[in-house]
Parts: sequence; structure tokens; C-alpha cells
Amino acid sequence: MNKVRVLVVDDSAFMRKIISDMIALDKEFIVVGTARNGKEAIQKIKELSPHVVTMDVEMPEMDGLAALDVIMKQFARPVVMLSSLTNEGADATLKALELGAVDFITKPVNVFKVNTEEIQAQLIEKIKVASRVKVSQNKLFRPSTKKMEIKSREKTSVLLDENKSIKKIVAIGTSTGGPKALQEIIPYLPKNIPASILIVQHMPPGFTKSLAERLNNISAINVKEAENNETLLAGWAYIAPGDHHLELKNEGNLLKIKLTKTKPVSGHRPSVDVMMNSLAQLNLGDKVISVIMTGMGSDGAEGMKNIKLNKGYTVAQDEATCVVYGMPKSAINLGCIDKIVPLHDIAGTITQTVGV
Repeated sequence: MNKVRVLVVDDSAFMRKIISDMIALDKEFIVVGTARNGKEAIQKIKELSPHVVTMDVEMPEMDGLAALDVIMKQFARPVVMLSSLTNEGADATLKALELGAVDFITKPVNVFKVNTEEIQAQLIEKIKVASRVKVSQNKLFRPSTKKMEIKSREKTSVLLDENKSIKKIVAIGTSTGGPKALQEIIPYLPKNIPASILIVQHMPPGFTKSLAERLNNISAINVKEAENNETLLAGWAYIAPGDHHLELKNEGNLLKIKLTKTKPVSGHRPSVDVMMNSLAQLNLGDKVISVIMTGMGSDGAEGMKNIKLNKGYTVAQDEATCVVYGMPKSAINLGCIDKIVPLHDIAGTITQTVGV
């Protein structure tokens, strides 16, 4: 069996050694080289032709973002970023995902906790997924000029204290490839949409807030990280905070957000299934539109099925535009999807179904 060739890029000799040793423990991989910065990484890619690159974000001479930009344009290799758990680290990681990185893992604050079974399992899993991604196929996006138009639009300034104007609830679940994919949906929803949007994106704490802020800056609707017990408003999107499940509750005929830290579902908190099942249990019928998008595994499939059984409308992203065709495929295999559409048609499908 041909092994997956991995290049490890980090400015720390200690980190290069630890990461290389963890990768080498899996028989599917071989570490073909290491690099100390982005400039060296580009040269090593030319020489060694790795299948996957692990890349630190913060490095001297040429940082991970600058190197990633060159790699995506010249070599089109899957890259997994290593990020710090800081606000700056979260922002840089989201920028990396926008530039084309497949996924990321977070470094513990204490570097001596890097070599743990949990970190190793994450690293191995994400490199395996990355090795199966055909980066060159993941270019089915609209030109950025339209986003700049959207960015200049004035957001709605009317804050309702009731959600009577909400005609629909749109629930979106995604994982690997999701942050970039969401940029092809949320900015294209009109500010007068009579719906609330709930989003579960598999991400650690801190990163979901940065994701919400980035989407808010380029969208006509308002986007925020969800808060416990807040009332849903039309024209707003709420992203589940990292490490919290997002559910919905009906309180005095008002729909409100409920955040919980109950046990992870299928290894995830937030879980798409938890959000979708919560909506199904409210018996909102055709008021619910649920969308399952790019991501590894099957989180969300059961919830999509329950929403369909409750007469909700279900949409799945097609295989061609998914970075990882796991979550949509699992839902489609359950026979509970009304419409399968490419990424660039999801926003239009939502607005059409809502009736804007």
C-alpha cells in the first residue's frame, strides 16, 4: 500500500519532532520531511511532493498564511493548520480556511501537553481526511466582487422583542469545509428574510465567535454567536458556541435559544443532531428548513430524518461541491432529503423556500 506522504512545517524543533513522531505511529503515513517556515516549506513541496502538509500559523520569515496562499495557487495540496487558542489564532485560522486549508487542530496552551492521545487522534483523523480531499475540485465559488456589494448594504436596525415576523426557521449543520462554505450562503441571504437561521459548525470555543464576526462583516443579515435564552429574531443568524449544544425551546409562544453542555453526541459538542432533533420535537412542521452540508461522519442525519418526518423541508449539499461528502451522504442514504443542490444554489433554495 502506498503511504500518504506528509510534510511537517513548524518553527519549533520540539513541535516538528513531536508532530512527526505522532504521524509516524500510523502505518498509513510517512513523514517525508520537515520545514521551519513557509519559505522552506514551499521549497520542500517542490522537492518532496508530499500528499498533505501540516502547517503552523505563526512562523518567522514567511508565516503559515503567506505560505498557504502560495501553496494553493501553485501546488493545490491539502493543508491542515496548527493554531493557537487565542483570538488572533482563531482569526488567522479562519483566514487560512478561506484561503483553502482543509482543516485545523488547536495547540494546547502548554506545549508539553501536545503529545497526548486526544491530540494524536485528532491529528491522524484530520490528515486522513485531508489526504482524500481533491483540492483542485474545491473551486466552485462565486467571485468575491459580489460579496463586497453585500458588505456595503445597511443591516436591519429594527430589533423585535417578539418573533411574530418569523415565517421559517432555517437550521444548517456543517463540519470540515464548513467555514468557507458558509461564506457562499449567509452573505447571499436578503436582510428582509422572514426567517431565523441556526448554525452548528463543529469548532472549538473561541473559533465560533470569530466565525460569526467574519460572516457578520460580509452579510446583509446579522450574524452572532448564540447566547442562552435569547429570543429568535427574523433576519438574524445564530452560531452555536464551541463546546455547547444549541437547542430551541418554546417559551410563552416565543422561540428561544437553549445552550447546554450535556455529553457530546457522536463525539461532537455542538452536535448537528442535537439542534435538528430539538427542532423536530417542537412540532413546527413545514416552518422548518434544514440543511446538511460538507463534513466528515454522520452527525445530523438522524435529526434531518426526524425533521422530515415532522413535515419539515430538507436540503443536502451535493457531492461535487463538498470538501468531505460524509454528513450529506449519510442523510441522503436515510432517504430523508427533499432536494440535493450544489453549494452555490443553497442560498437561493433557502430564499425560495422561505418565500422572500
